Amino acid sequence: MSSQLRIVMAQLDLRVGDIPGNARKVIAAIIRARDELQAQAIVFPELTLSGYPPEDLLLRAGFQLMVLEYLERVKREVQGIDVILGYPLEATGGRYNAASLLREGQVVATVQKRHLPNYSVFDEKRYFESGDGVCVTEIAGVPVALCICEDIWMADPCLRAKEAGARLLLTIHSSPFHKGKSGEREAVLRQRVTETGLPALYVNLVGGQDELVFDGGSFVMNARGEVTQRAPICVDGLFPVDFDGTDPVVPRPLALVAPPGELEAIYKVLVLGVRDYVRHNGFEGVVIGLSGGVDSALTLAIAVDALGAGVVEAVMMPSRYTADMSLEDAEDEARALGVDYRIIPIEPVFRQFLDLLAGEFAGTTPDATEENIQARCRGIVLMAISNKKRKMVLTTGNKSEMSVGYATLYGDMAGGFAPIKDVPKLLVYQLCAYRNGLGAVIPQRVLDRPPSAELAPDQKDEDSLPPYAMLDPILEAYVEQDHSIAEIIAMGFEADIVRRVATLVDRNEYKRRQAPPGVRITRRAFGRDRRYPITSDYLAAQMDRGEK
Repeated sequence: MSSQLRIVMAQLDLRVGDIPGNARKVIAAIIRARDELQAQAIVFPELTLSGYPPEDLLLRAGFQLMVLEYLERVKREVQGIDVILGYPLEATGGRYNAASLLREGQVVATVQKRHLPNYSVFDEKRYFESGDGVCVTEIAGVPVALCICEDIWMADPCLRAKEAGARLLLTIHSSPFHKGKSGEREAVLRQRVTETGLPALYVNLVGGQDELVFDGGSFVMNARGEVTQRAPICVDGLFPVDFDGTDPVVPRPLALVAPPGELEAIYKVLVLGVRDYVRHNGFEGVVIGLSGGVDSALTLAIAVDALGAGVVEAVMMPSRYTADMSLEDAEDEARALGVDYRIIPIEPVFRQFLDLLAGEFAGTTPDATEENIQARCRGIVLMAISNKKRKMVLTTGNKSEMSVGYATLYGDMAGGFAPIKDVPKLLVYQLCAYRNGLGAVIPQRVLDRPPSAELAPDQKDEDSLPPYAMLDPILEAYVEQDHSIAEIIAMGFEADIVRRVATLVDRNEYKRRQAPPGVRITRRAFGRDRRYPITSDYLAAQMDRGEK
């Protein structure tokens, strides 16, 4: 091999808590990097052995003992190559988010993460102490700095590493996806490269963990801040990087994998999130209530792309309000994607419920109660299939609906995972168009017709909600950007509509607490990101102060 130094970026899909399995994957990757790729070093993501984020598993004494046991196994079983491996470390002073350089069965150097993120989806200060954040060691005669994730978002660790003699930055990450994140990563690393004048290697985790999806996209940047190599997103693999020289160290440019467009990135992340959640939780497949509408159509396409048509079942459950075109479009979607499809009418069960409750409902007029009964009939059917066939129910609600509570507890919210829970309605349409560009599977009529829950005669979403072209920007401002009612009105939105939307969002927190987890694609997803109280008078207080 003519290059002076070859380092392999190990962009792996690891599992939280599966320390033995993660160690086996690490050992296999090390052996391949050494024997097949002929590398001098291999770099793994942040907290590789434990998986990320391990959360309160870190508080269990047996968990840390298992980490140490398998760290020793990695050290013992694989030699002849330098290994940079992330893991939780119990040491004097507490527990640290650490990474070590392993060589010939020994720990040569260790870095302890200094800057612990404690915002958004991160809670690292709950589990870890702050370390020094700086470690400079040598690989094949090249002085390298070992850095862990958040430490490159701050200037001081990399500058101190440069002062300590580093000529190359090796940075390891478990950085979850949100829209625009890959550009943010490159911009931050470019700042560190510009400040230090050092090239850098960025290794990221890949895979789904509950609501988070780690999209990989590992890359290399030269001392001029130019990306010279980039791994694909949402792909598990080993990616060798060649460097020339010792001072300066120069990465050899390779054919670049182009960064994906926004819709492509989001779609791939949704697919990966569904695949890992279903498989890692031991289900044999999924079942989806197919309505003939746009949300269930997108969910079905994601499920098939994630798991394969052979383990996906779609069930159409018509009621007295289901349009013929919905039946036709649902069947067309199922046929186009090649899934097991069946029709189970809920009308007989719905009628029996109305008969059962006739005395309770005497003297009242039909309202959302009867609509919810239909949704709950469907939920019972899907959960029964799930229990019997070991198939997880994928719910089909989008972020716009979840924001304002346009969903039924124990009905269309019943299920194990919500793939498009963080996808606003307008983005649902864009993703459908993107997926059809890969191969038409969603009938154009589904995209053209006005959305409807079909739970009442001639029902349309806009009977209950503002048009999505207006609703989604208001929700983005209120939910994702935390703007006040007054600020959103000042953006040009009608005051009464803004107040109504804010009221719906705040009053439906109780529903979202009972919703299944779903893939996070925005900066502010419901769940780990946004933690609001169920019982709160803040909205009323806002309005009392003049934001009426």
